Amino acid sequence: MARPPTDTVSTGPGQPRAMTDDALDTLLASVSERVTPDAAERERLQAVADELAVRAEVAIDELPVEADTAKVGSSARSTWLAGDRDIDLFVRFSPELDREELEQYGLDVGHHVLPDGHEEYAEHPYVKGEYEGFEVDLVPCYAVDAATDIRSAVDRTPFHDAYLQARYTPKLSEDARLLKRFLKGIGVYGSDLRTAGFSGYLVELLVLEYGGFRPLVEAATEWHPPVEFDLRRNDDDDGAAVVRPEEQDAAAFDDPLVVIDPTDPDRNVAAVLSESNLARFQHYCRELLADPREELFFPEPTEPLDADAVQEHIERRGSHPVAVVFDAPAVVEDQLFPQLRRSLEGVRGELDRRDFDPLRAATFAADAEGSDGNGDGTDDAESWGRAVLLVETSVESLPAIERHEGPPVHVGEHARSFYETYADDQSIYGPFVDGDRYVVERERDHRTPEAFLCSDALFDVALGAHVESALEREYEVLVGEAIAELADEFGSELRTYFEPRV
Repeated sequence: MARPPTDTVSTGPGQPRAMTDDALDTLLASVSERVTPDAAERERLQAVADELAVRAEVAIDELPVEADTAKVGSSARSTWLAGDRDIDLFVRFSPELDREELEQYGLDVGHHVLPDGHEEYAEHPYVKGEYEGFEVDLVPCYAVDAATDIRSAVDRTPFHDAYLQARYTPKLSEDARLLKRFLKGIGVYGSDLRTAGFSGYLVELLVLEYGGFRPLVEAATEWHPPVEFDLRRNDDDDGAAVVRPEEQDAAAFDDPLVVIDPTDPDRNVAAVLSESNLARFQHYCRELLADPREELFFPEPTEPLDADAVQEHIERRGSHPVAVVFDAPAVVEDQLFPQLRRSLEGVRGELDRRDFDPLRAATFAADAEGSDGNGDGTDDAESWGRAVLLVETSVESLPAIERHEGPPVHVGEHARSFYETYADDQSIYGPFVDGDRYVVERERDHRTPEAFLCSDALFDVALGAHVESALEREYEVLVGEAIAELADEFGSELRTYFEPRV
């Protein structure tokens, strides 16, 4: 299990604990005031949510089946951040409906409630739109009896709400807002696969586990992944989350952070969280305790690099960057970014195997003009511009020949087969004996990274399926200072790459 909250914490050199405590308390009070919705904002959100529910109920009355509505998410639990204007309204249908009926009736209600809304797709379609200045998701789901009986991933969401609302206090809500703002500030908030960070539900479970923001931050500095939590152990037999012998144990998951979903114990709530984002969270927890400062919660926006600055970085580094640039495939965000990362790893790995010694690599994708760019994993399938697979190599060019070692001479048939394969090949050097092995020196397929990337051999590496199809249609390869051409479109990403920070 994870380490319990600790009463001690290391502070920066020369900083007495009391002084740091005072500074942190003052900072948290100030941040809390900024992120807590005032009475007027709460009343306005509640009024709009109630109006949406009435509109949904009118639409439901026109259907040949029964359904009800449930407001879910942070707006339902009073854990949303001031200024956020998101409302999630679920329409719950009988589990006896087949999926096609659920989808159709759900869209009927959604379009009635949000006449100007548009359809988006998670596990099934739903309607998203604006109403009275609020961004609204109207999502159909099944009204199952337990989260373990779900037929669609969204079916468990009302159970998350019920679990947290039964346990949350105003102080916990305040601390959940602090944690959300902190995670946003350090760039690791969001369970979409583009971010691979902390979900809102995970935030609220961690705050509940530790009893607040500060004890969580103090404990996180001492975590040694894998870190495991099972909140079900805190419930009485009469509670909503009771451990049964056949249910999942935290040790069964292979993730750096494991938080068993107390409503669905076969699920790790933190499964999306990447190893690097967990490490980044721990780093900034130490930063916050050592030097409490507002910019950890409200950082200055990243200024993009211009083309000249990119060229200066490349010249200074003396490396050999190459970039594969193509039109991103028309898929939703949570499909695109895993495929981009898989493709990048395939390209980087092959360049490494071919002795080009990659230093670092990154992948980017641009929202198409007019996209909402909301980064929540639900962008329209058409909302992408260009994508980039960038690999920075240490080696610009290799010799025309490469060494190819065969087996030791003494291994018999295998050694004889290797020798006979090359014995009459006039295009190679050898075979000859080096130590106890046969060796040949043969012509290298590709002497530069860009030669490999421009060849059909690119399609022999592990690529995401939709990325591979996009590359088959068309792509270009930028080399060296030509990478600077990407600055207009990816200036912020290039600054993050060339000026890396935690």
